Amino acid sequence: MRVVAAAAQARTAVEIGSDAGVTALWMLRGMLPDGVLTTIDPDAARQRAAKTAFADEEVASSRTRVITRPPLDVLPRLTDGAYDLVLVAVDPLVLAPHVEAAVRLLREGGVLGIVDPALSGRVADPTRLEAPTVAVRETAHAVRADERLVPAMVPTGDGLLLAVRRAPRHPSA
Repeated sequence: MRVVAAAAQARTAVEIGSDAGVTALWMLRGMLPDGVLTTIDPDAARQRAAKTAFADEEVASSRTRVITRPPLDVLPRLTDGAYDLVLVAVDPLVLAPHVEAAVRLLREGGVLGIVDPALSGRVADPTRLEAPTVAVRETAHAVRADERLVPAMVPTGDGLLLAVRRAPRHPSA
């Protein structure tokens, strides 16, 4: 995520699902020095762990916004097209609405990241029909079909689905 943040020249980023702050730290390391990361997670224990990680790494408090609320309550309040990077790491069953909200937040040229879209290889297996697998598969197909996005799968761990928000296409004259 450090490389992705650096490539996007990220000054503004959102992390949906903070876990313990490790990914956020990598994002911050790649962001511009004055960049601000907003991390949103409803789990107070995870957000405390993220704050501790930021403090341990001596990240200036002005560089992070830690919001302990359900992301779908917070995301509509964030500004459309104002973010350089949005990373989504949520339960597969609620992935689709979080991804749609993330795309809305991205500026043209901004990068969407979806964590673990392979689900240990289950998504690629069409015989796997468990609800989480189907939800991730459908979301990945929607990202691929979305004309606003240019997607690519990065084969690391359980994968990282990246997509760049493209400029609107204008019909030919």
